[in-house]
Amino acid sequence: MSRIDEIYARIEAADRPEVFVTLRPREEVDREHRASLAAGGRLAGVVVAVKDNVDVAGLPTTAACPGFGVVADVDAPAVAVLRAAGAVVIGKTNLDQFATGLVGTRSPYGAVRDSRRPDRISGGSSSGSAVAVALGFADIAIGTDTAGSGRIPAGLQGIVGIKPTLGVVSTVGVLPACADYDAVTILAPDLASADRAMAVLAEAAGPRPFGADIRLAAPEQPMLAVPADLPGLDRSWREAFAASVRRAEEVGFRIKHVDLEPFLTAARLLYDDALVAERYDAVGQFIDSADAERDGLDPTVARIISAANRFSAVELLATRRRLDRLRSVAMNELGDADALLVPTAPRHPTIAEVDADPVGVNSEMGVYTNFCNLFDLCGIAIPAGTVAEPDGTVSQFGITLLARAHRDAVVTDLARRLSIGPEAGPSAAWPESAGAPSVEVAVFGAHMRGGPLTHEFADRGARWSGEVRTAPAYRLVALDTVPPKPGLVRDPAVGRSISGESWTVSTTGLGDFLAHLPAPMALGQVELDDGRWVVGFGCSADVAAAGTPLDRTRW
Repeated sequence: MSRIDEIYARIEAADRPEVFVTLRPREEVDREHRASLAAGGRLAGVVVAVKDNVDVAGLPTTAACPGFGVVADVDAPAVAVLRAAGAVVIGKTNLDQFATGLVGTRSPYGAVRDSRRPDRISGGSSSGSAVAVALGFADIAIGTDTAGSGRIPAGLQGIVGIKPTLGVVSTVGVLPACADYDAVTILAPDLASADRAMAVLAEAAGPRPFGADIRLAAPEQPMLAVPADLPGLDRSWREAFAASVRRAEEVGFRIKHVDLEPFLTAARLLYDDALVAERYDAVGQFIDSADAERDGLDPTVARIISAANRFSAVELLATRRRLDRLRSVAMNELGDADALLVPTAPRHPTIAEVDADPVGVNSEMGVYTNFCNLFDLCGIAIPAGTVAEPDGTVSQFGITLLARAHRDAVVTDLARRLSIGPEAGPSAAWPESAGAPSVEVAVFGAHMRGGPLTHEFADRGARWSGEVRTAPAYRLVALDTVPPKPGLVRDPAVGRSISGESWTVSTTGLGDFLAHLPAPMALGQVELDDGRWVVGFGCSADVAAAGTPLDRTRW
C-alpha cells in the first residue's frame, strides 16, 4: 500500500467529511506523489492540505460559501512555491466562512469537530487545515490568520502554527478577510516540519522582506513578558500556563509581568470598530446580493460582514490613529522583552456552547490573538501539555510566543527551547534558511560562548553556530587588552589548527559590530579546516609581534 493509499484509508476510516471541501481523487494525488519522490526537492513527498480561501489551480475556491466558489486558473504563490519544492496538494479544507470566525463551526459544509473529542470545536477559521494535520490526513497545511485563525486551531489541536511577520509570505491568490492584516500560516505536527515549510514560503517571497533589523536568534538568557492577569482562564488553564512559565524559567528565561490592557483594547477594535469594514470591502457586495439559502451563507458571518458597511472613511481613519496610539503604549509596556508569552486560547468550548452563543464564544476565543496582526507581531503557537476538564476529558493546551515584526527567528528559537530544551544544539530558523542576509563569523577568544564579550553578538541577535577549527596554518598570541584577547595570526610555516566557535549574524548586525570594534582587533578572512573561508578575527603583523606567543590551539 502506498503512502497516499494509507492516507486515503485513514480519511475513510475517520469519517470526517467536514474536514475537506474538496478532496482530490486518490489516483491523481498518488501519481503526483510518486513523481515528487522521483524528482526530489526540499519538500519531496510532503502532503499539503490548503485552506479553501487560498487558490489551487483547477480547484474551486469557495471560502466555505458554495455560491461564491470559482475554479482557480493558477495557484496562489504560496501554493505554487510549496509545489515547486515537491509538496503535493491533497485537497481544499473547510473553514469558518470567509475566514470570519475562530470556532470552526460557521460553514455550510459542516462544523469541523475537534480531532479528539467530536463534541468540541476545532478552532478556526483554519479549522479543516488544523484537523487534517492532527488526524494525519496531511503532513502540513496552509492556513490564514487575521485574528488568530491559524493560531487558535493549532492550539486546540495540539499542533504547531507559525504566523509570520506581515508581508513575508505573499497573500496574492488569498481571498482577503482584512487585507491589511492577513497572513498565510503554516500548520504542522511539529516545529521542524513547520520551520522547513516556512523557509520555502519565505524564500520565494521576492525581494527579501525580512527588515533591516532582523535577528537570527534570541539571547542566551532571553527576557519573556507574561501577562500580569489572565482574563478568561479558569483554574486548571491558569495552572497549565503557570507550568509553561516555570518551564521557561527552568531553561534560562527571565520573566517580567506586563499589563495586557493596551493589547486587549486594540484587539476589540478588530470587530467592534471601523477596522471590520475591511471585511465588507472583501466580500460585502457579494453577501448583500446573494440568496442566503441558495448560496449557502452562514447567518452569523453574513450579519457581521453586512453590518460592517455602516462605517465611514473618516471613522476608519480615526480608528487607525487610535490603533497607532495603542501600539505605542503596548510596545512601551513590552519594553526590553524579547517576546510575549500568552495562552493560545482561553478554553476549549463545545459545539453546543457555540450554537447557543455564536458571537459571544467566538469573541472570547480571540482574547489572546486578536491584537497580534494589528500590531504586526510575528508569532508561533506550540503545544504545551494538556488540561484535565471537569467532565473528565482532556483538552490540549497551547502557548503562543509573540514578538515585534521581523523577530520571526527569535520566536522560533524560543519555541525550540521551550519545546525541547536549550541543549538540542544550534539550528538556523526559517528566516535564515530562507535567505535573510547573514554572515558567519569565526571567533577564538572572549567572544566564544560564555566569554566576557559573548553579549556583543547575542545582543545583536546573532545565532551561536557551533565549534569550528581553522586550517592548520594559524597560531595564537596573547594581546595586551582588557579583557584579555587572543590574536589569530596566519603563519603557514609553523601554524596549527586552532579551535574556536562561530556566530551567524545579520549583515546589519555585523556592520554595527564592526563600527564599534576597538583596536587592535580586526575582521578579515579565516580559512577553516573544511576548506571554507569565513569572516573571522585576526590581527596585523605589528600587533602580533607585540603579543605573547601562545603554545596552544585554544584560547
